[in-house]
Amino acid sequence: MIQPVELQDFLLTFFVSALVILSGACYGLFYAWSKLAGKPGFLRWAYLAYAMLSASVLVLTRTAHLEGYWLALAIIMLLGYFLAPRAIFRLCAATHAAEHSPS
Repeated sequence: MIQPVELQDFLLTFFVSALVILSGACYGLFYAWSKLAGKPGFLRWAYLAYAMLSASVLVLTRTAHLEGYWLALAIIMLLGYFLAPRAIFRLCAATHAAEHSPS
């Protein structure tokens, strides 16, 4: 059973939950931008956004008292957030390369 969020942690839980979404989106955006523009500086920003995402998930697991399989799910989510933009970009690049190749 999950313990409810403490009242003094409620606002922090709310903000780090929003930061999880925003930093995950920024990671995907900067990763794709680095690949499209061919600039490694954007990749550094992507990794910084992922570090922010990881820190936010760490704070969220502490404030929301996530333990056991919920903690394992949070770790799996972090792995998914790391791998998904890479796989999606590779899929999109392969799809568009097939569209533009002469048959």
